[in-house]
Amino acid sequence: MTKKPAAAVDGRAGAGGEVSDAGAGRPLRADARRNRQRVLEVAFAVFAAEGLAVPVHEIARRAGVGTGTVSRHFPTKESLFQAVFLDRVDRLASRARSLAGSADPGAAFVEFFSLLVAEGAANRGLAEALAGTGFDLEAAASGPERDIMTALRGLLVRAQAAGAVRDDIQIDDVKALLEGVLARERGAADAAARDRMIAVISAGLRASPG
Repeated sequence: MTKKPAAAVDGRAGAGGEVSDAGAGRPLRADARRNRQRVLEVAFAVFAAEGLAVPVHEIARRAGVGTGTVSRHFPTKESLFQAVFLDRVDRLASRARSLAGSADPGAAFVEFFSLLVAEGAANRGLAEALAGTGFDLEAAASGPERDIMTALRGLLVRAQAAGAVRDDIQIDDVKALLEGVLARERGAADAAARDRMIAVISAGLRASPG
């Protein structure tokens, strides 16, 4: 099924760089632009700190606008998630593309895994999205160039082909390890524990000398 471009879904800047009302195609008034930006800022902070379960009416309350205002810009909660997270997804995908050409595939895989852990530890909502909890990030990220899990799988396969990672490891194993590290910090951030767990996982994934 063909996905709508982000501008059609969440009212982002279109080809001419002008923000439009979702579904109407009209430029937003200055006050509407301010409201939209305020909603995005509040939504990002709330999802990062509290996760994706926070309801839209609570986002609206904290942003100082009505629920109808949020709905005009973001007709569904998923479109709000998409607007909040896609810039992060773009940065992650860009880094994955860069690492795909690394001369050390094993180090590239570990670096990207560590980056996903760091991003997820700093942003609970993104961690839940990466785990597929409450929001299908892969479906929302329109286009293969934004598919983070496919990028991770590609780095894994490349590391395995280079003999740097055990060849019996599957992408679902890696996702489970990612979720496990993030679960360790769900109560409170602990960078030392995070680094320790990544070191243990890296050692466990390493291929044995032939």
